Amino acid sequence: MTKQVRRIIYIVLFCEFLICLGMSLIFPVEPFIKSEYHFSAFDMGMMSSLFAFVQFLASPIVGRLSDNVGRKPLLIWGLVIFSIAEFVFAAANHLWLFNISRAVDGLSAAMFVPTSMALAADITTREYRAKVIGWLSAAFSGGLMLGPGIGGILAGISFKAPFWVAGILGVLSTIIAIFALPSEEAIEKAEPVHHHREEKGSTGWSAIKKMLTPSMTILFIMILVSAFGLAGFESIYSIYVNEVHGFSLGEIALVLTVNGVLSLLLQLFLFDWLVVHFSEVVITRWSFFFAVVGTIIIIYDHTNWHIFLATLLVYESFDLLRPAITTLLTKLTEENQGLLNGINMSLTSVGNVIGPLLSGALLDMNYQYPFWLVSVFLMLSFFITLGMGHLKNITGRDYHD
Repeated sequence: MTKQVRRIIYIVLFCEFLICLGMSLIFPVEPFIKSEYHFSAFDMGMMSSLFAFVQFLASPIVGRLSDNVGRKPLLIWGLVIFSIAEFVFAAANHLWLFNISRAVDGLSAAMFVPTSMALAADITTREYRAKVIGWLSAAFSGGLMLGPGIGGILAGISFKAPFWVAGILGVLSTIIAIFALPSEEAIEKAEPVHHHREEKGSTGWSAIKKMLTPSMTILFIMILVSAFGLAGFESIYSIYVNEVHGFSLGEIALVLTVNGVLSLLLQLFLFDWLVVHFSEVVITRWSFFFAVVGTIIIIYDHTNWHIFLATLLVYESFDLLRPAITTLLTKLTEENQGLLNGINMSLTSVGNVIGPLLSGALLDMNYQYPFWLVSVFLMLSFFITLGMGHLKNITGRDYHD
């Protein structure tokens, strides 16, 4: 990578870390908001759903827009909108204002996250693509991992303090992006010569139709399955291990903390090495398989340390799945990376909404049903990857192993 490319990537990494840190500061104080304003569980669920729904709707549109007008403007406006949303949430005292804030927050996530992925794909060659996407995933995970702890500390001052701090972090990120990121023309000059930002004269729908090749469609389905599986697993995991296996809150916190650290290490230091030595398809294939193995152990094993290790196996498999599939997607085409990553984010939002709803409903019927449903979808995806050897043409490596 050139010095200019590294500089752009480091700036985007820093801004993504700050914005994800700001987003996750609010998690520990949601129960206090519910209690303070006498909101129902439905009201709180609606706030989360609005975030995901707007993110789902906006991601492909914003992605296509970034292909046309450039990455830097969308990144900056995403950060500005994030700051506004957090300040509104901090100042709000009525449900409708809280809801507007969460909806606007979903728009900011739709503007920043897929655009940053598209920018990374724009300015990197295939040789460094996996490394950079692994870094972006680590910045995303790191911000989300550290945020709740810092938010809990800030809540000791005031339960609104995390939102004011999140807004300030957004302003700081915006200033950094405005002055530290090079101009859009300089960014385009940093792109490899074979890359094409968009097809002139093509509509958004025609670009989508051209993009939906059989291979691309399969990968999009896998994005949806992995998002559904992770969200469904996460949403009921704490309840399940507490009520079925007797895990204490301290034990659950320990599992999640160790997972956060391992996830960060995997994405920062091991993901690129795994891609180089095994390929994205092989990583995807065995991540699906090991996620199934871990889930079945959690269902049937009653030894706490076995469940602890199986939980880490499931989480780390999911943590490898997303960057592996995303890297593969960006290598299938060099055009319309904004639209590509927007659809990626939109499908992730769908999985994040459906997964918890379906898992929660099944959990009311039987504790094992949600895990079995997740396992079936993951195993089907594993079998699908067995027929993906034709993707060897993407990087020149033979994926039949």
